[in-house]
Amino acid sequence: MEFISTTLYFLITIGVLVFVHELGHFLAAISCGMRADVFALGMGNRVLGWNKITGFTFGKLKDDIELQGNTDYRLAAFPIGGYVKISGMVDESLDTEYQGTEPQPWEYRAKPVWQRMIVISAGVIMNIILAVGIFWGINYVQGDQFMQTTEIGMVIPESPAVKAGLQSGDRILSINEKKIEHWEAIQTAIYFDFLGDDLSVAIERNGVHQTILIPRSDIPDISETTFGIVPTHTEALINEVLFGKPAEKAGLLPNDIIVSINGQKVFNQDHVIKIIRANPEKEVALLIKRGDELKTILVTPSPEGLIGVSVGIRYTGPIVTIQYGLFESFPKGVRQTINATQLFARSIWQLIVGKAEFSKSVGGPVRIAQMATRSAEVGVLSFLAFMALLSISLAVMNILPFPALDGGHLIVLLYEAITRKPLPHIIQIRIQQVGMAILLGFMIFVLYNDIFG
Repeated sequence: MEFISTTLYFLITIGVLVFVHELGHFLAAISCGMRADVFALGMGNRVLGWNKITGFTFGKLKDDIELQGNTDYRLAAFPIGGYVKISGMVDESLDTEYQGTEPQPWEYRAKPVWQRMIVISAGVIMNIILAVGIFWGINYVQGDQFMQTTEIGMVIPESPAVKAGLQSGDRILSINEKKIEHWEAIQTAIYFDFLGDDLSVAIERNGVHQTILIPRSDIPDISETTFGIVPTHTEALINEVLFGKPAEKAGLLPNDIIVSINGQKVFNQDHVIKIIRANPEKEVALLIKRGDELKTILVTPSPEGLIGVSVGIRYTGPIVTIQYGLFESFPKGVRQTINATQLFARSIWQLIVGKAEFSKSVGGPVRIAQMATRSAEVGVLSFLAFMALLSISLAVMNILPFPALDGGHLIVLLYEAITRKPLPHIIQIRIQQVGMAILLGFMIFVLYNDIFG
C-alpha cells in the first residue's frame, strides 16, 4: 500500500510540473504562429489521444495520417516526462525529415530568433509562474507562521556561530540595528537583508546587553552549511528510516521523536549524530516518543557510526500567525520564489566548483517520490509547497546551457543571432544526441544513487 501511495504522489507531482512546463512551450509556439504536431504527457509509444482529424483513438496513429496542422494530444506509455513536438524544430525526437527542405511559414525554423527564444524560454517561465501562484495561495490561506523566540537553545559545535562567540541562552535583539522579533527574522537578516555585509549582532546574555561583530567572510553560503544556532523548544524528529539499515531492523519509524540516547537528552539532529557516531558497533538505547507512548529501542550503529535515519528538528514553542489579504500575499509569493531560485542556483554552483558532494546533493525519482509522500502526509499545503520548490528546481535545471535542455537550445539561438546564420542541421542533431546520451547517463546515476546510495 505504501508503494502505491508513494508512486501516486510521484506521478501527480511530476505530471503537474511537466504539464505546466510543456504547456508553456505549446502556448508560446501557437501564439507565434507555429504548429505543434504533438502534445504528450509521458514518453514512448502513444497509448491514447485525441485530435480534430481522427478524434479519440487508442494506440499509434497511422503513418499516412495528415493532421493538417492540428495537434495530437496524447498519453504515452511511460508516465514520466512529456514533450511538445513543434514543426521544424530539432528536439529530442531527432527528426531529420526537414533536412534539405525549404522552411514553411508555420515551422519553428522559419520564425525570427526572438520568437524562437520566447518559445524555448516559455517552459521555464511557466514553472516559475506556477511556483509564484502556489506560494501566493499558501500565503493567502495559511499566512505566515513564526517561531516566537529569539533565544538560542544550542550552538552547534565547530560551527561559524561558535567562532562568532554566540552561546546557548543568548537572546538576539537586533542585527545591523534591525529589530529581531522572531526566529525566522534571524535567517532573513543574515542571508537576505544584509547579504554581503558584515553583521553587528546585539544580544542579551545573562541580563547584560552586548554587541558581537561577525565578518561576512566568517558566514558560510546558505547552500554549504548552517550558521550553527538552534532555537529553544526543539526536539529531534525522525524524518526517514532507510530500508535494511539498523534503525529499520530495530523498529524505528518516521515521525518518532528521539527524547534521549543512553540517558543523554537530545534536542536536535546534531545531538543525535554526535552520540551515534561516537558509538560505532556499540548498542545504544534510544528513548523515543511515538504518539503519546514512550518506549526504549536498542539499536547498534554500523562501523561508520550510522543507523540509517534522517533526523530533523521540530520546534515546539510558541508560534504567532499573521494573515495576509489576497493582494498582500502576491508580493510575498514573488519574494519566496526569488529566494528559492537563488538558493537552487547557488547549490548548483557549489556542485560545479566542487564545494558540495554530488551524490548527496542530487536526488532522482525515488527521492522525489519519498519527499512528495512525506510532504503530502503533513498536509495539502505542505505538498503544494514541495511542488512549488520542485517546479523552481526544474526551471533552474532546464535553463542551464547544456545540450538537450532549454538552456542548450538558447545557446544555439544565441549563436544564430550573433552570426546571422543557423547552425547546420546535422550539427544540431549531433548536439542533441550528445546531450541526450549524457542526460541518460545522469539519470541512471541518480537512480542508482537513490536506491543504493
